[in-house]
Amino acid sequence: MQSETISGSPPAKAGDSTLALLRDPYGFIANTCRDLGGDLFETRILLHRTICMTGASAAELFYREDRLVRAGAMPARIRKTLLGDGGVQHLDGHAHRHRKRMFMTLMGSERIAELRRISLGLLDVYARQWERTGAVILYDEVREILTRAVCTWAGVPLPETDVRIRTAQLTALFQDAGAVGWSHWRARRSRRLAERWATGIIEQVRGGDLKPPEECALHVIATWRDPDGEMLSPQIAAVELLNVLRPTVAVSVFIVQAAHAMHRYPDWARKLKEDDRVLEPFVQEVRRFYPFFPAVAARVHQGFSWRGYRFEEGRRVLLDLHGTNTDPRSWTAPHDFRPERFQDWHGDPYTFIPQGGGRHGTNHRCPGEWIAISQMEAFCGYLATSLDYDVPEQNTALDPKELPPLPADRVVLSNVRRSASLP
Repeated sequence: MQSETISGSPPAKAGDSTLALLRDPYGFIANTCRDLGGDLFETRILLHRTICMTGASAAELFYREDRLVRAGAMPARIRKTLLGDGGVQHLDGHAHRHRKRMFMTLMGSERIAELRRISLGLLDVYARQWERTGAVILYDEVREILTRAVCTWAGVPLPETDVRIRTAQLTALFQDAGAVGWSHWRARRSRRLAERWATGIIEQVRGGDLKPPEECALHVIATWRDPDGEMLSPQIAAVELLNVLRPTVAVSVFIVQAAHAMHRYPDWARKLKEDDRVLEPFVQEVRRFYPFFPAVAARVHQGFSWRGYRFEEGRRVLLDLHGTNTDPRSWTAPHDFRPERFQDWHGDPYTFIPQGGGRHGTNHRCPGEWIAISQMEAFCGYLATSLDYDVPEQNTALDPKELPPLPADRVVLSNVRRSASLP
């Protein structure tokens, strides 16, 4: 690997590193930092000069609003698939904090418990169907359950004839966000269709044709006013509604990764069956151990120096998520699956950042993190205590080039039997 050090500038990796990042999306930044002997380096990604960083100290810098901002930071291919334009992820300062409050109002413990109740009820219904089926692909089933659950919870009407269509569209937004070729264009088309659908629903609420309960996400978003007192445009409100639906369906990835861990580490599957106190540590370790998205992007607001290196105004910055979650300076045996490490863990906003770092209320850490944990606990607890099943021979390998990486056969279950009443 070619490298050079320029006085006052971060160490540099020569050339454009886009292909290297695509070949090793979860290891490229951390491995390059290790080779260069630091926490950061500069290279070109998609021809743009980019500073890449890893580790807790880098994460703490990344979430300083006086140094780095989100406006204009995310590559267009991610905005046009995963995030949409005009949503909370692209805001900074007071505008961001005000819009973030909209999402925080949806994250009360009672509302999160209600979503958990809806999901568990649907999961039990689906499990009854699985008993009559030879085999099921868990990933496909969970995605559909979560689509139904979050639409019910959010107050979004979902006719039975649309369930598979909306499940596929919401899935494409996260599963194909980092893809190339046809999959990327499929994700863009899904974004356009999903936003058109969501815009229509927002307009129905504002026109009085649809009256969701006031505590539901649809009502909150449709009636939210920005600091200037104006309601969000129907298009921006649609983006924000999808920012509730899409991340919840994306929890299917974590749930299938958790099922993979239960199969790969049977001692922990047994512990989950015997003692529900290990459920939260198990879920947290899945989120730390298994990759989801490789990095998040920001842009230098005003030039500054950090650790002797100059960050030029306008420079794009990438923070390595998985590399920070598996940094040996923060975690003992980071590449071993050890849920017990979370049994006496009191939280750290910069060493553990599977869904972003910093504080939920003020920084760009995903407020849906609490939903992810609650849903994972619900599904893992049900799989461990309420179902018996076989895992037939299949390809359980995770492709590290896939974003996010899933078992190749998406976890196939067979001979499913409901063994206990709904917890």
